[in-house]
Amino acid sequence: MTSAPAPGPVPVPGSAAEEPSGDGLRVVVVGATGNVGTSVVQALADHPAVASVTGLARRVPNWQPPKTHWRSVSIEPGGQDLVPLFDGADAVVHLAWKFQPTHRPAETWETNVLGSLRVFDAVAAAGVPALVHASSVGAYSPGPRHRPVDESWPTHGWPQAAYCREKAYLERVLDAYEAVFPGIRVVRMRPAFLFKRESASEQRRIFAGRLLPGSLVRPGLIPLVPELEGLRFQALHTDDAAAAYREAVLRPVRGAFNLAAGPPLDGATLARIFAAKPVRLPTAAVRAGIAAAWRMRLVPASPDLFDAVLRLPLLDASRAQEELGWQPRRSSVEAFEEFLAGLREGAGMPTAPLTPTGRPSPSGT
Repeated sequence: MTSAPAPGPVPVPGSAAEEPSGDGLRVVVVGATGNVGTSVVQALADHPAVASVTGLARRVPNWQPPKTHWRSVSIEPGGQDLVPLFDGADAVVHLAWKFQPTHRPAETWETNVLGSLRVFDAVAAAGVPALVHASSVGAYSPGPRHRPVDESWPTHGWPQAAYCREKAYLERVLDAYEAVFPGIRVVRMRPAFLFKRESASEQRRIFAGRLLPGSLVRPGLIPLVPELEGLRFQALHTDDAAAAYREAVLRPVRGAFNLAAGPPLDGATLARIFAAKPVRLPTAAVRAGIAAAWRMRLVPASPDLFDAVLRLPLLDASRAQEELGWQPRRSSVEAFEEFLAGLREGAGMPTAPLTPTGRPSPSGT
């Protein structure tokens, strides 16, 4: 399934183009410059058991963590041959994902599904012993709203939402992949919503568009918060998720791991965060407003994604705590409050997806 080689990857000019040497693990991170990618790269680079990190991204960043070198790569069909980039790696962490354009789902499918298939094929062809894949809470089928589910809950997604449909499809691909390649240690990370200060500008562009004035998202300036039936979701600080990804690389584990922090966020909790009054609104009316704004291209997030959020199950992260020795350091409220602070500050990082200004990036990893 891997396409024919294209012109070779572009190294970062200067010393970063040199392959770090030394004893320890060699890890390749695919989709290394977004919200999750930057945290995973930093977590790996900071660990003494990791000798080198190769960060693959469409655009090379002006950010240089220790032990890290960069390659400009497209994972889509017709892109570079990925096998040479994976050759000799001890693990590949696959994070690359395109959230937009929601009006052209065939385009996101090409990157998210067909690109992922190329990554999976290259891992097998290069003989990499471990593949850590970024799945999501969005891969899960609708579930109960008042009790958490473990990793055995069905992963058929919410089929109307492209994001969920693509995540669920890749779960089925990996089911077959593990049967064909039992020697590859496959780990599927299924985190809740991930937030950090530096991701705020990117996530505003991806989900709310430029109409949301980040400087006004502060307690006291938003008088009302809608309280919707079914709106109850979990959040997690991205750095805490990255710590779990790091442990999945370092430890001889396989299978799926839920990642989430408490408490769940609902309308009442959000109202407290904003020092606002919760107001119960009919879900159908809110959805109609989102659908109208999406059709007029005023907001990039589709109403189908809104439908999916209202149906997501809560996650039981006990397995990650027991087998990865993982515990989130921040609560869901702290992660969300840090994200809001980033919105007000226009926070970001010197990578293409996380840049606080400039052209919006469709990539979100």
